[in-house]
Amino acid sequence: MSAPLKVDRISCRYENESAVNHASFEMASGDLACLLGPSGCGKTTVLRAIAGFQPLIQGAIYLDGRCISSTSTVVAPEHRNMGMVFQDHALFPHMTVGRNVSAGLFRHSAADARRIVGEMLERVRLGDKINKYPHELSGGQQQRVALARALAPSPGLLLMDEPFSNLDVDLRERLGQEVRELLKDIGTTCVLVTHDQQDAFTFSDKVGVMRDGHIEQWDQPYNLYHEPASVFVANFVGDGVFLDGTIASSSEVKTELGLHSGDLVTDLPVGTQVDLLVRPDDVIHDDNSSQSAKILKRSFRGESYLYTLLLPSGGKVLSLVPSHHDHAIGEDLGIRMEIDHLIVYPKDGPTCPLD
Repeated sequence: MSAPLKVDRISCRYENESAVNHASFEMASGDLACLLGPSGCGKTTVLRAIAGFQPLIQGAIYLDGRCISSTSTVVAPEHRNMGMVFQDHALFPHMTVGRNVSAGLFRHSAADARRIVGEMLERVRLGDKINKYPHELSGGQQQRVALARALAPSPGLLLMDEPFSNLDVDLRERLGQEVRELLKDIGTTCVLVTHDQQDAFTFSDKVGVMRDGHIEQWDQPYNLYHEPASVFVANFVGDGVFLDGTIASSSEVKTELGLHSGDLVTDLPVGTQVDLLVRPDDVIHDDNSSQSAKILKRSFRGESYLYTLLLPSGGKVLSLVPSHHDHAIGEDLGIRMEIDHLIVYPKDGPTCPLD
């Protein structure tokens, strides 16, 4: 049965170097979550600690209400009722697909193991590959075999370490959606580790953005993008730039592009100088607008262009424009601002009155 997970203020260390610092999060049974961050941020160490491969120097980890790791309690990895899927699949090359999936079913009768293997391979749409060997499969098929093997013993928790990173972009997104649907269908609780935000957003109900061993924000993907809790999260998740601004009221921020009204969640007083986060979808192409900016760069993305625009002050913004609006570098592009979420961060220094 799927089990809830609680990671309570854990810290880990490698020799004299701190790897994880007071990391905490909770998951209900059936939740799909992701630890997201750059290389060296501590996300894989957290996963290793949950699996039982990394000792804690502080805090505790609970699975289904039972303490499985603390400074005084360590349940062996093989007794934690967890499944794991690795980046390199870790399939046994000399075994068929069927034997790979049955590798963890040694406590079952032969008849039950055959039944479970058949059911799991049908779930991952590989029922016809049961007698194939790993080298006869594509990368995506190998990953689905690894998933079937991890899920076959019905673990209380599934851990996945960069499972899609060796796949091409289209396949990893499609497989991420397929895995999500499968895990939701069978109600499995899962923690995914990745450095790729698209993997995280495609797969997860909740995402923890990690930096220097601690979790900067644990939230839904939508909130991470639209309401980042820190400058680091704002920079790491999605594209965007910061404009110089001033708090004008409880729902307004003034910048060189005008007065922006929207949902402003801050306790900063009127007159405070701030940095306003501007996403590419906040800058709308409008030929009838009185405002314009010069195109410095453009990146073709198929259905759209991402334009880098130079403002009269020398500042820059990004704008995502449908690709049938094909404008050349050096052209002036008419723009208007539509910012629903006013995300601001205070600048260093004293506040100043509005002009």
